[in-house]
Amino acid sequence: MNEVEVERQIEQMVRFIKQEAEEKSNEIKVSAEEEFNLEKLQLLEQEKSKIRKEYERKEGQVEVKKKIEYSKQLNEMRLKVLAAKEAAVQDIITDAKLRLRDVSKNPATYKKLLQDLLVQAMRKLNEKSASVRVRQVDLLLVKEVVEPARKAYTAMFGSEAPVLTVDQTTFLPPPPADGEEVESCCGGVVVISGDGRITCSNTLDDRLKIAYHANLPAIRAKLFGVVAQGQH
Repeated sequence: MNEVEVERQIEQMVRFIKQEAEEKSNEIKVSAEEEFNLEKLQLLEQEKSKIRKEYERKEGQVEVKKKIEYSKQLNEMRLKVLAAKEAAVQDIITDAKLRLRDVSKNPATYKKLLQDLLVQAMRKLNEKSASVRVRQVDLLLVKEVVEPARKAYTAMFGSEAPVLTVDQTTFLPPPPADGEEVESCCGGVVVISGDGRITCSNTLDDRLKIAYHANLPAIRAKLFGVVAQGQH
């Protein structure tokens, strides 16, 4: 084999080796790119998943805050409505108290009212003797109705009326005065059993309280309409 032939074979072998090397290099590059793209895709999906979860978490927090805020506002509105309703009811009570002041201004009708209140109190106590306590301004008037009240009691219930003693030392609070926040009484009587153990308050103020509690459902229905059962 001559030198030229040898040189030619060496060049072929070199070209073959280079070609193999290039092909192997290309395979490695392709494989590396595939692995890189796969890894990149996996990382991208992981990040997307983290972002979605974070978004869902924050969205959930926003929804919770919305519900809390809505509930808070709803409760505030309910409290305002309840306060407004209570204020409306109290306005009626205040108006009634103002009207009660005028009851004792008419001596004729107030005198008859005192007599009726005494009869009721005697019946409730059902005692043989009792003392009567009134406002100081009503002292003379109540003295005038003690005996008529006892007679009315006997005629109404067919039994002897208790002996009544008008208390002339201890009095009920005075009539209400405009602009004064002090204890007052619109009128009426307090009857106490002879032994002091039983007290029957038949003042106009206490009668108003009794009427208020007894008629509160009707008052609310009149003011605010009929409320369905189970609602407040």
